[in-house]
Amino acid sequence: MSEPVNPRPSDLRAARVADTEERILTAARELFVRDGYAATTLKAVADAARVGHRTVYVRFGTKADLLKRVVDVAIVGDTQPVDLPSRDWYQLALSAPTAAERLARLADGVAALMARAGDVFAVAVQAEPVEPDIAEAFRAGRAATSASMREFFTKLHTDGLIAETADVGWLCDTAGALGQNQTYLLLRETLHWEPGQYRDWLYTTWTRLVAAASAPAEDGPQ
Repeated sequence: MSEPVNPRPSDLRAARVADTEERILTAARELFVRDGYAATTLKAVADAARVGHRTVYVRFGTKADLLKRVVDVAIVGDTQPVDLPSRDWYQLALSAPTAAERLARLADGVAALMARAGDVFAVAVQAEPVEPDIAEAFRAGRAATSASMREFFTKLHTDGLIAETADVGWLCDTAGALGQNQTYLLLRETLHWEPGQYRDWLYTTWTRLVAAASAPAEDGPQ
């Protein structure tokens, strides 16, 4: 019978570091969402996470940096260093055998992302006017979303799942705008949609946009 292997000191330290980060991020998310960006302090986050005040300052530096980390984790769903385009759900959406399956997987993934991150996106919107770093991070996020949507719909075309003559540029721009966080927040605020309603709307609208992009262009007035 083999002897039990004791964890190495480095593994124990890494586990403690990960646990501390998770507690800080959980507390920060709860306070940001409940109290808003302006009213949340790093001291309050430290107290809620049951860690020393210096721990939060050393680990995250500023409140803006802490919010950026909270948003990043909400987007992908965990603290693992794997970006969104490399996540399994997105890769499956890129490779499903039919256009309908790809659109369904993409709608599922984007709606799940919004369900996780919608509340902290709303907090980041509060912070944008007063935090240049948050504003820059949001600009980068919007650009990344546009790039991933362009990759998805371009690949749909190059894989032969939509008409060869489809207006891919228009499709990428138009369909991509639906997957932006501002679109979700607007629909949530004005129509009081739940993520499931947003998901169904995405799938239906993307399907119609693919059909419209593939249709022959109508002649304008003579």
